[in-house]
Amino acid sequence: MEAIYIPSLVKKPERTEIIQFQELMSELETLTPIRGYLQVTHHGNYLEVKSRAETIITLTCDRCLKQYNYKLVINPAELIWLNEIIVQKDLLHIEVENSVEDLVESLPPDGYFYPRDWVYEQLCLAIPPRKLCAENCQGIELSGNSSSSVLDSRWAALESIKNQLNS
Repeated sequence: MEAIYIPSLVKKPERTEIIQFQELMSELETLTPIRGYLQVTHHGNYLEVKSRAETIITLTCDRCLKQYNYKLVINPAELIWLNEIIVQKDLLHIEVENSVEDLVESLPPDGYFYPRDWVYEQLCLAIPPRKLCAENCQGIELSGNSSSSVLDSRWAALESIKNQLNS
């Protein structure tokens, strides 16, 4: 996906550019190409960005550590304000109070919008923080009849010391 020069959107029909895409992103390991569309509309002092994309990724279950495939589907919409970004290099080491307006996404009106980066960020945000292969996943099954049995041979020496102390 090519970068979009923001002033060029004003000359497009309905001030909108729609990009259909199907591609792999090296930053995100997926089993299938990421397929979808992205729509960017220029509204004067802000961009309206909408998208729909899907792919399949491999996740590792947090309970049983088994890998499973997960269909990642996004349908985000975001407003990106167009205003001059003022960088004050002298204030980098000084504590500055930010207003609510400073906490929104903004781009310079004569700059570029990078759709590939935006889609990547949206996909990363959609990856579930709690990864479970199934709702009823019981976790790692422990083999052994008692809690004192050695599950891993590397712990055998420690187990023998424990037994000596208990005797």
